[in-house]
Amino acid sequence: MFRLRLEALVAVAALISASCADVLTRGLCSRDDPDVQALGSALSPTAEIYFPGSDEFEAATTRWSVLETPTVNVVVVPGTENDVVATVKYANKKRLPFLVYNGVHGAITTLGRMDSGVGISLGKLSSVKIAGDGNTATIGGGTFSKTVTDTLWAAGKQTVTGTCECVSYLGPALGGGHGWLQGHHGLVADQLVSARIVLADGTLKTIDANSDLWWAIGGAGHNFGIVTSVTTKIFDIEHRDWAIETLIFSGDKLEAVYQAANDLLADGTQSADLINWSYWLNIPDFDPDHPVIMFYIIQQGVTAVDPTYTSPFHAIGPLSIQPQAGTYTDLAGWTGIANTSPPCQNAGLVNPRFPIYLYEYNVAALRTAYDTYAEAIGGSSVFNASLFMFEGYPTEGVRAQGLESSAFAFRDRRLLAAPLITYSPLDAERDAEAARVGNQLRQILHDASGLQEFGVYVNYAYGDETPEQWYGSEEWRQDRLQGLKAKYDPSGKFSFFGPVA
Repeated sequence: MFRLRLEALVAVAALISASCADVLTRGLCSRDDPDVQALGSALSPTAEIYFPGSDEFEAATTRWSVLETPTVNVVVVPGTENDVVATVKYANKKRLPFLVYNGVHGAITTLGRMDSGVGISLGKLSSVKIAGDGNTATIGGGTFSKTVTDTLWAAGKQTVTGTCECVSYLGPALGGGHGWLQGHHGLVADQLVSARIVLADGTLKTIDANSDLWWAIGGAGHNFGIVTSVTTKIFDIEHRDWAIETLIFSGDKLEAVYQAANDLLADGTQSADLINWSYWLNIPDFDPDHPVIMFYIIQQGVTAVDPTYTSPFHAIGPLSIQPQAGTYTDLAGWTGIANTSPPCQNAGLVNPRFPIYLYEYNVAALRTAYDTYAEAIGGSSVFNASLFMFEGYPTEGVRAQGLESSAFAFRDRRLLAAPLITYSPLDAERDAEAARVGNQLRQILHDASGLQEFGVYVNYAYGDETPEQWYGSEEWRQDRLQGLKAKYDPSGKFSFFGPVA
């Protein structure tokens, strides 16, 4: 029998007593509602249902960013993929919207359009099962990236995952998915062999490259269904040794730092074993008045980063140099995105990002952006906990898949930049100012890029961008997405995360 969270019922009753027929509570006025009971009876013994007022509901619905968040009246925690089917059919019967919860790190403001529906939290669908031939693994839809990495590593295997430990494995994959190993193998989505997916009408299907829907899953997948599991390619560990050098520079060194960074990119031929990342952030111990530049040079297959790559940066005069050596499993901790790192905590903050893809670092534009950013987040600014992120992954494996191979449109871009404007929630005026700052910063970079198309990584998107900016502006791309949407989700059930229309 399903576990209905009875301890929440008193709180629910108080919440809805004034207007039980109101749209906010339709179909959920009582544990005795026959449709709720029917849903419970259809679920597996390990499934759970949470109502508002319970600690479990609060934990399941509290998001990493609290700007324009979805609102649900009930959370179903499936114990099996068939529980997902039952929940979707229940929501459709009640004419309620539904939304999958899988790490709650999606911060796109389009999620705020989800109002008064059913949350489907996939946390119990967490598993990693390696096939007997050692070439693939089946991964549950609720599995987190760290679980995938650690499980495979213990078996002498690895695959491309998102870089941040506290996000789900599949969330990034459905938007393409950047990762440390992409220079060798491509995006997270490029590794997928097949998927189990619940469609808008509650149908459960297995799809692979023979399905017309497969093209869309790898880049615009949030729009087409609930992926309950995937089978993905895995690989023998090629390099157990990894090394990083973390360098901190004062802002006046910006031009020299990013000219040296352009040399690392080597006109798009950056080694698949080499990654450069950087953050602009306030660290008062190094500079009490201006953001500093924290620059990472990461190399696999070594115990110390090759001086060929680090020496040009040493010559610039960093405030600090910190070399470290370890394994692939240390990368998230080194770069501040481990489970225990501050960016992974759901601390009740607003965390909008404003991403843009680039080909190279335009040094003059970076100076303008830095000065604008420093003014916006300096001193006692309410935005002083913000970051400006620059991710310079190797791209050989991504480009090798071909520009038309999936709905992910920006395989030829070499850099991903994104201001992350962090602040405590207050009012619409503060939200608008954060949006103004974030959009101004990426507009500066776009104007200097020489690119007509404004390319945005949908997994980082703010929400005011267009489908063309998320999924590519080519007419054939948009036509293909629209055709698939009309075929598989004509009623727009999956239209809350970066909708294609």
